[in-house]
Amino acid sequence: MPSTLREDDAVVVGAGFAGLYMLHRLRWLGLAAQVFEAGDGVGGTWYWNRYPGARCDVESMDYSYSFSDDLQQEWRWTERYSSQPEILSYINHVADRFDLRRDIKLSTRVTEAVFDEAAARWTIRTDRGDALSARFCIMATGCLSAPQFPPPFPGIENFAGKWYHTGRWPHEGVDFTGQRVGVIGTGSSAIQSIPLIARQADHLFVFQRTPNFSIPAHNAPLNPAYEQQVKSRYPEFRQKARQSRIGFVVPGNDCSAFAVSAEVRDQEYEKRWQRGGLGFPAAFTDLITDERANETAAEFFRDKIRAIVRDPKVAEMLAPRSYPIGTKRMCADTSYYETFNRANVTLIDLRRNPIETLTPRGLRTSDAEYALDSVVFAIGFDAMTGALSNIDIRGRGGEALRRKWADGPRTYLGIAVPGFPNLFTITGPGSPSVLSNMIVSIEQHVDWIADCIAHLREHGNRTIEATGEAEEAWVAHVSEIGNATLYPRANSWYMGANIPGKPRIFMPYIGGVGVYRQKCDEVAANGYQGFKL
Repeated sequence: MPSTLREDDAVVVGAGFAGLYMLHRLRWLGLAAQVFEAGDGVGGTWYWNRYPGARCDVESMDYSYSFSDDLQQEWRWTERYSSQPEILSYINHVADRFDLRRDIKLSTRVTEAVFDEAAARWTIRTDRGDALSARFCIMATGCLSAPQFPPPFPGIENFAGKWYHTGRWPHEGVDFTGQRVGVIGTGSSAIQSIPLIARQADHLFVFQRTPNFSIPAHNAPLNPAYEQQVKSRYPEFRQKARQSRIGFVVPGNDCSAFAVSAEVRDQEYEKRWQRGGLGFPAAFTDLITDERANETAAEFFRDKIRAIVRDPKVAEMLAPRSYPIGTKRMCADTSYYETFNRANVTLIDLRRNPIETLTPRGLRTSDAEYALDSVVFAIGFDAMTGALSNIDIRGRGGEALRRKWADGPRTYLGIAVPGFPNLFTITGPGSPSVLSNMIVSIEQHVDWIADCIAHLREHGNRTIEATGEAEEAWVAHVSEIGNATLYPRANSWYMGANIPGKPRIFMPYIGGVGVYRQKCDEVAANGYQGFKL
């Protein structure tokens, strides 16, 4: 097949944070890369997720690129936690500043990537009729980019009102003024959007299956003194983040929750509640490994919910009890629990009365029908594997990746898959990814991949491919340390439990960002141990 790319070139799928930086690094190596992006603009998850209140749960000074000191010095964040519009502005600024757009084809979805063993090259096809041949195929498809869409609810085609998915929000926005609105789900996007929708709607009905643990974000304008303090020592700041457990520094206590008195323990929890954000699970070393220790933190949260929500019945409905705290991604909110004190907000418990169907007039549960003008589906994503499985990726012998992963994803380091030479998965399953500050993990993977490609070129290697033995050992390691925690106790998207029929397996690597980086560096230093070159 004729190719528009030279022999050393690469195709990158996705133009979010991962795809943009990957393109930048490939250019630095002298490679002419082509990026394909399904959206009409760059930004990845921050292009698609425009629902009310969409905001990052990692602080702005941490959630940004570190590869360019000029970039990190010149950009000014306005809030402690950046909103979706500001993050998208930042991503567009990066695309323009580094002249990345000329190698990005927008509104183009990659449908197929097939490895040609004789040529040792990938053939990539798109829904726009593109057919390219590339030596390297790099998946920068994102971990939370394949929403459950259209929503799998009976009767949706009969609903006479309008429905929306938080992961595919209309770019022009939605005005709910005067409407009766139903929100299905109480995960992160729901927790961020519910307070704002409640202020607009005539009445808001929140349909909750599983309550979530959420902590106040305490968002505020970014303190200029703090900004300058970080910028004056960015190299040290970034290095500490890279060596940390989750990709940003959270002060922790190097002791058990039972090594202190109940009074001291609650004081520590209160301090973290007042600070807000995602650092709460670092309060004690055993919160994610010991059920009794975890319960002390969970009960602290339930007491907070009871203190905020005036109706005791509603407070108990909002208090999680079916899984340990921290084993689903903790949410950071602005006035979420307070919203249930509003007269125009009703909480429906789907555990007691599950949804039966949407009707022309609204939604019917097992005990009642609710008249609705609009329905918001905040039902999440086919996390970590969905975007990859949506592409027909075929390696040696025509083996399909989705078939290889039929019983759950299997990788080496979350970067590579045996039988799929020169294919790289940025923040793939088996890497820290969603348990970390994503940009720290993205930069680490991109740098590792770029250095790997440079090594292949320097040593005259045509391909690099993970071995089956390395994959087996890595999958066992990821599973072992995951099962040593309480994480598998939750029916979370970390486990694939939110997608009907998806294998239940703990997908990310919980060993920590710093530990993982060291392992990847050792693999490279040892001549790419676990790979065939």
